[in-house]
Amino acid sequence: MRDIVFTRHSGWIPSVVREDGELKLMLGAGADANHEPRTFTFPISEAHLAVIREDLARHLLLWSAVLPLCDAAGTRARLDENAAIALCDPILLAAPADVDALFRRIPWDRSRLIAHGADTALLERGQVCAAMRAATETSNGKRAQEYQADRRRAERGAVLGPLDAAILRYTGQYLHGATVPRRISGAVDPALLPEVMRVITTAERACAGMRIGRDPRRGKRATDRRDWDRMETTVEAAVRRAHPELADDAVRTVIFLMCSEAADHSRSTPMEDDEEAAGHRPDSGGSARKTVLSFTDDKGVEKKWLRDGPRGAAAEFWEFVGDRSAADNEVFTIEDEEMGEGIQLHFYADSIARITTLRAGVGRSDPEYRVEYSLVDGIGGYRNLVSAFVRGGCAALEQHGPWMSDVAEFERARRRRDTR
Repeated sequence: MRDIVFTRHSGWIPSVVREDGELKLMLGAGADANHEPRTFTFPISEAHLAVIREDLARHLLLWSAVLPLCDAAGTRARLDENAAIALCDPILLAAPADVDALFRRIPWDRSRLIAHGADTALLERGQVCAAMRAATETSNGKRAQEYQADRRRAERGAVLGPLDAAILRYTGQYLHGATVPRRISGAVDPALLPEVMRVITTAERACAGMRIGRDPRRGKRATDRRDWDRMETTVEAAVRRAHPELADDAVRTVIFLMCSEAADHSRSTPMEDDEEAAGHRPDSGGSARKTVLSFTDDKGVEKKWLRDGPRGAAAEFWEFVGDRSAADNEVFTIEDEEMGEGIQLHFYADSIARITTLRAGVGRSDPEYRVEYSLVDGIGGYRNLVSAFVRGGCAALEQHGPWMSDVAEFERARRRRDTR
């Protein structure tokens, strides 16, 4: 039977229980193989209980020292009770100088103490008892996270000024640089917010009118890496020129904010609008010759486009690519059976083939085709070629060459490009 003898209001601080007549410290730490919280206990004395009741700082210090033992137990091993018991006298009953000396020799959970109000400067100097004079029962996990973030920056030599820190707080990236940036005005000291907004305005003006289009080759929500790189370069140059005092971390988070917002806008834009924004005219009216088009992928899946449908052929095709494209599905074809022509896009090789029927098959004879190849410059190049074919067929692609009918010549051209 287990009875609670002493507990503090903050739920995770270890409690003292009596189990089968024996006093034990009980704490939750880690998780088992089923991701359920693990609970550990180890014996303590009445003298230990008296200190735990009266001295929050010593209670927290003991917790901090026992947590690495819990981590070592992992998901199923037992707590090393002897090691835990051996910590009680030196932490709860020894003089402050001896406690400080102990903490210089043993592993301990620094973030736990910081979350409960420890003075970080004193902790850094090894004065753990003095650091805990301002300890609180209430935990502030964000304080510990910020401390860890500052330590990671210090390890790589990054130093933040007040404005740098304010910009990172504004974008929500002070704690984690990989977090998708947002605009959080309330996280910034009001006195620094106008300066932050001046930096953001500089970036917005620099990339006004720029866009990050979609790249359906990499999935429905993927965006064009080249567009991202162009915007990144533009924003960085403008911000560094106007605000040379900013640290690299602050500049990077502003760049990330501008680029991610532009990418999100593109992802939420219908494919038709995305095509138009990229400079391609809507094609639902199209050439009079284009009444039906067939889209196929490398897996044999086919989709038909009809001229009197609600969407343009190019938008419909790129939607098809976004749905079907994968690492093992990188060849897509658009065919106009009525005109006997089509194009085949080879995403794995940044190339395209245009195919024209010279002679239809009659009886047992096979049809005769002319196949010509050309290199393609990224998703923008593919968009131009698809739009041109949809509007005017293979003849409209002539200006987008050069086109090579000799396969060996084409392969030499592709290798030359790939080695640049």
